[in-house]
Amino acid sequence: MKFNDRDLIIELTSEWKGERFPDGRPRVSDDLLRRLSNITLEEAWIPMARLNYKLQFEGDLRILHPERRMIGRAVTAVMVPSRPDVHMTMLEYGRKQEGRKGFFNQWVIDTLVENDILVVDMCDQILYGTFVGGNLSTAIKTRTKNGGAVIWGGIRDYEQIESIEEYQCYYRGIHPTPIGDVMMTGMNVPCRIGHAICMPGDVVLGTPNGVTFIPAHLAEHIACLAEKSHIRDAYGFEKIEEGKYSTAQVDQTWWPTDMMQDFMEWFHTSPKAKDFQYLDWTEELENAGKDIAKKPFDGLTGYTFE
Repeated sequence: MKFNDRDLIIELTSEWKGERFPDGRPRVSDDLLRRLSNITLEEAWIPMARLNYKLQFEGDLRILHPERRMIGRAVTAVMVPSRPDVHMTMLEYGRKQEGRKGFFNQWVIDTLVENDILVVDMCDQILYGTFVGGNLSTAIKTRTKNGGAVIWGGIRDYEQIESIEEYQCYYRGIHPTPIGDVMMTGMNVPCRIGHAICMPGDVVLGTPNGVTFIPAHLAEHIACLAEKSHIRDAYGFEKIEEGKYSTAQVDQTWWPTDMMQDFMEWFHTSPKAKDFQYLDWTEELENAGKDIAKKPFDGLTGYTFE
């Protein structure tokens, strides 16, 4: 067995074709993280659900700073209730065979790098399930710079953690007990956070609503759709206010040819679209005026951006 097994990580994330970290995790670019940092929950979740990635969001979490957002790449850990024989086997293997120091939670934190997000399935344990306190949260902040943590379990030293500048954490509860009665069964393996599944290297998007886990191989796709939705909305709101188009005209999957041509002129000249000139509208131009009136719509799979 191995903790943080590179070959296993690569096999589990085989749909990712880009750069990887030395441990095998997909390395979604910093620029793509920036593009995803301000998208809404719905802009992230709906395109994933249409591709049958429906279990990528969990909202039943407390938020250290509800006014802040969080974005980064997942480093995962799975903790389970302790069983003495297995506990000692895992602990001794990590310490003796892999040279790790301290307890399981420290092992994971020691691997973090800039823009990482620690994602821990703590089996929803809060009593003796406090994965981090003040010291380890400071270590997370120091290592990740702009990162944070998602913990399906407990934290301690809340007053200390809350005072760490620019640090964000999503968690289930607070308790003064130290971590104990748990053991780690996997690092950078599939990780369950409530109703959601997170994989190593997933883009972790934290909003006031909760946390969304975007598979690395879908990150570019999600970013493009979210940005297109944002720009279409900016154009549509402006034209509705001008009285040029009605809400019914704007709220269509494929715009008529003349409307699409008007949009493209606006897109290339409006200051609102200045930072999005890299977007490719070939599909929308090819489908301009397409008759979809008879095509069924079920509210989830729909027919937008198929």
